[in-house]
Amino acid sequence: MSEAKTTIAADAVAIETAPSKPRAKAGKKKAGSGASGTAIMLVGLVLLFLGWALAVKYLDVPSYILPSPVAVWHALWSGLAVSPTSPLGYYLPLWGTLKNAFIGLAIGSGLGLTLGSLMAESRVIEKLLMPYAFALQSLPKVAIAPLVVIWFGFGDGSKIAIAALLAFFPMLINSFTGLRSVEPERIDLMRSLSASRFETYRIVKLPNAAPYIFAGLDMAVVYALLGTIVAEFLGAQQGMGVVITQAQAVTDVAGVFAALVILGAMGILLHGIVRGMEARIVHWGDRGRK
Repeated sequence: MSEAKTTIAADAVAIETAPSKPRAKAGKKKAGSGASGTAIMLVGLVLLFLGWALAVKYLDVPSYILPSPVAVWHALWSGLAVSPTSPLGYYLPLWGTLKNAFIGLAIGSGLGLTLGSLMAESRVIEKLLMPYAFALQSLPKVAIAPLVVIWFGFGDGSKIAIAALLAFFPMLINSFTGLRSVEPERIDLMRSLSASRFETYRIVKLPNAAPYIFAGLDMAVVYALLGTIVAEFLGAQQGMGVVITQAQAVTDVAGVFAALVILGAMGILLHGIVRGMEARIVHWGDRGRK
């Protein structure tokens, strides 16, 4: 009997969130708007590099302050046009940074989602944990990072710990907010069907909070990458932070800019991956945006 009631509730939620047939035309419009957005981004990128090149050339900016785009391209190509296993290229440092960032992201976002769910379900847990979560977030991460390096060493452990620390809070707050934003009518419907708290969480609350969760994940993935780089600045054997530190030591400003370009491209790529996952999983969210 309980399974039948849960099935009825699931069907009701699915009918409410299901897309209508006219969505085909909206899909074409969405594809067109995505293409125009990409075109605008490319035009902006061209204008940026053009203004950069003209400023360096006609304002006589020294190369140790702002290198030319050509110098940055040469430094970038010298690190890309090598074997992926070469220690002189960007591939191995980038792999080390991304690996630690993803592990830290998985730990931090998983812990944030779990604690956010618990706080949304229990006022006692919320009052117990929320003040400490805000206190932890208010601490400057630059001051915490040396302590984390001392506790976890100069290996991958400290990088993963700082990445998890930075990824934790966005996922915690967004999941908590999304789970608490469910309409009371839906909760009353599940109660009228004698659904358990877990069934209500799985069928109603979690789908409702999915856009919030992906918004938190979108921030967390960038913060995890940032935390890994900060930890590599403090001490590491490999990583993009080490590449930047070594380039700064020999005043290779073009090399520093090349590494920053790679990190910026990774940030855009990771953001696109998260948005693509959200578009596939949270398909009912398009209706609200339209």
